[in-house]
Amino acid sequence: MRPLRSILSRIVVLHIVAVAITTLTISLALTWLLDRAIDNIHDEAMRKQATSIAAHLRVGPDNKPILQLPPEIEGIYSQPYNRYVYAVVDRDGAVLFSSQTSQRPVFADWDRTELSSEEERHGDATISGVSLRKTLNGTDYWIQTGENLSNRDALTDDITSGFFREVGWITVPILLVLLVIDIAIFRRALWPLKQASAIAQEIGPSRTDIRLPADDVPLEVKPLMTAVNRALDRLDEGFRVQREFAADAAHELRTPLTVVRTRLELMEDKELVAGLRKDLDGISHLVNQLLEFAEIENAEVADDEVADLRSICEEVAAFVAPIAIAQKKTVALTGSELPVRVHGNAEMIRRAVLNLARNAVEHTAENTIVEFDLAADGTISIRDFGPGIAADEKEAIFRRFWRRDRNRSGSTGLGLSIVRRIAEIHNATLRVDSPPTGGAIFTLAFRRS
Repeated sequence: MRPLRSILSRIVVLHIVAVAITTLTISLALTWLLDRAIDNIHDEAMRKQATSIAAHLRVGPDNKPILQLPPEIEGIYSQPYNRYVYAVVDRDGAVLFSSQTSQRPVFADWDRTELSSEEERHGDATISGVSLRKTLNGTDYWIQTGENLSNRDALTDDITSGFFREVGWITVPILLVLLVIDIAIFRRALWPLKQASAIAQEIGPSRTDIRLPADDVPLEVKPLMTAVNRALDRLDEGFRVQREFAADAAHELRTPLTVVRTRLELMEDKELVAGLRKDLDGISHLVNQLLEFAEIENAEVADDEVADLRSICEEVAAFVAPIAIAQKKTVALTGSELPVRVHGNAEMIRRAVLNLARNAVEHTAENTIVEFDLAADGTISIRDFGPGIAADEKEAIFRRFWRRDRNRSGSTGLGLSIVRRIAEIHNATLRVDSPPTGGAIFTLAFRRS
């Protein structure tokens, strides 16, 4: 059986089991109590009948006991169905008086005490009653009264036989209502955990400052919340050290790279200088992207910041056009010719579009076009006609330092990760598609201002 993963579902299932057990227990207990109450009422009725008969038992003129019952008492024992019976017996069991035509004792073997409860089988019937002792002139007699249990009162029998079923129908709805109330209570008790889970969803590399609320949660969960917050503190510190190290290292590398570039100018071997300069350009590009990534890692966008996407696309297209032309490629800007104002930081959006444009120019084939398509809804699509993106690489290309070809120079594997980070900061949508005609389409969708 698959274990339940939800705390609430576990509580509900356990509570349903508890309700079922409680319902059965209550029903059985009440049924037992009812049976016991009926038995007590029966015994009390039999005692009263025996006492009533004993009151009319006296000694006659011949010093022998006589019994003269009034009609209202005699009628109880003369019913056609023979529900109640009585007998007056002496110590030896001889029957002196009886309501039965057989003139036999109600209980052949009885407890010869002052008062005792008795039960005996008579054929298919069970007789239950009492034996009451009465002493006349020093001689003990016992008045035995009994009730044929097979002829008990129909109403009492119906109540007894149907009590379990009726109690079940009454108890189950009550306990189900209790279950619904308990579920509402449980949901209310678990609400702080649900809120904490919603807050935890916001925690990520860009929001390591978020902490889980540890004051409004149940005491049993508070140590866990505190431990998680301490772990987040350590994680936040680790991210900060990492970002500072990347930024400091990249910044410190700029000066020696500049010195090396200057000294290259003094070398006479122009072919060697050209190769070294190309390597330095690659290192400088990596350093610049590391600084760029460190700069935007904790960047935020103000609520009132607005950028013109049309102006940014024109600027980026104009910047990459000479590079594309030098490689026998062209750049085209289509779509909306009116300003497209979106919510965001213009400089960061320009970096994102520039990284996508450079990537497109680098991968598109010669004599093809890099197309900028700007929509009025704040969406910019940049298409190239290169090798395209395989389905299993569409997520990997946005990871830091990921490169399809590790031997290829000029690529740092940071450009697309920078684009994704800028999209996350702006709550923008970043998507990559590979159309059937070839190439790749990178789409950035910003929120209109």
